[in-house]
Amino acid sequence: MSPQSRSRQIRDVVFVDGVRTPFGKAGEKGIYAGMRADDLVVKCIRELMRRNPSLPPERVDEVAIAATTQSGDQGMTIGRTAALLAGLPQTVPGFAIDRMCAGAMTAVTTTASGIGFGAYDVVIAGGVEHMGNHPMGKDADPNPRFMTERLVDPAALNMGNTAENLHDRFPHITKDRTDAYAAASQEKLAKAYANNSIQPDLVPVATKKPGTGWTLNTVDEPPRPGTTVEDLGQLRTPFRAHGRVTAGNAAGLNDGATTALLASAEAAEELGLGVKMRLVGFAFAGVEPEVMGYGPVPSTEKVLKQTGLSIEDIGIFEINEAFAVQVLSFLDHFGIADDDPRVNRYGGAIAVGHPLASSGVRLMNQLARQFEEDPSVRYGMTTMCIGLGMGATVIWENPNHPDYNTDSTEATK
Repeated sequence: MSPQSRSRQIRDVVFVDGVRTPFGKAGEKGIYAGMRADDLVVKCIRELMRRNPSLPPERVDEVAIAATTQSGDQGMTIGRTAALLAGLPQTVPGFAIDRMCAGAMTAVTTTASGIGFGAYDVVIAGGVEHMGNHPMGKDADPNPRFMTERLVDPAALNMGNTAENLHDRFPHITKDRTDAYAAASQEKLAKAYANNSIQPDLVPVATKKPGTGWTLNTVDEPPRPGTTVEDLGQLRTPFRAHGRVTAGNAAGLNDGATTALLASAEAAEELGLGVKMRLVGFAFAGVEPEVMGYGPVPSTEKVLKQTGLSIEDIGIFEINEAFAVQVLSFLDHFGIADDDPRVNRYGGAIAVGHPLASSGVRLMNQLARQFEEDPSVRYGMTTMCIGLGMGATVIWENPNHPDYNTDSTEATK
């Protein structure tokens, strides 16, 4: 039989483990001021290897790391440089990815595709964003044709403006409603911290600042527990006079890194690696750039159609909270209540932060932790909007569910 005619069977891909640094506030007062982005990634890779001692380093087939601004300490094909800096063998290759906010999510889905096809057995995928070192849009040079030929609305180049546009499109999503959602996100994250649900996947990071010495950072810096709707109502609307988007109902500017360990189901069994989730399906989709926050709607519809699942089959949603209005537009489309207990049980990016290209794996870490806590849930979803008008959605299966993987060779229902 020729290679061209030989059929391949797609292999199951499993999420073995995931870690992240505590997220920091961007800027000179943030915990990672003066620290390199690649060093944050290195700490995550080393922690993954430490937590999975049965994995020989030479068995890692690829390291894919995302960054939105691929210059300076986030440049030079950061997947390869981070692998070398982390002490992985020189035989382990690596590469860089950019899909803005969905960078880490794309690193996962891209390498997972390679596992499914048989090109890899074990990979490390993740992302980093040091927005203190690389402010959003720094050194960007959008082609003037975008404006002169009206290829996109000018608002598409400012994420805050796209959120205001989403409010215009859905006027029933009021500022009071987004503030209420944002306050709830802070409350849920505080509860998750109190229950020790966040800390197990955080990699402590030591930093040194002039005059203060060394500090070991073990918790996220952005959260503001105790935030009330009344507090949020006092904030200014920087993107539009008398607007609805504020610093309180949107994710902040943050620094942080994430990495995940993925493997084929066969390799995980061979190497004695645990399985936290199984990849069911994923999809990316585009929308008008000026309302980029709506992107998760078509990407979710697309992956549901691909997998034969319905929105009712999803027992846990991890939705990246770039803006509260973005999450609420998704919930409204699918008929899900703002306070549905399936949605962002640990809070979201409004509270914990959103270091752009790293956030996708944070969503996966939190979903995996909730799968462990709730074996009654079979399927969960990680989804996010992406700058310039895109959405990304990944569906995962819970290995703790009684019916786990009983019919994975067909549609997953």
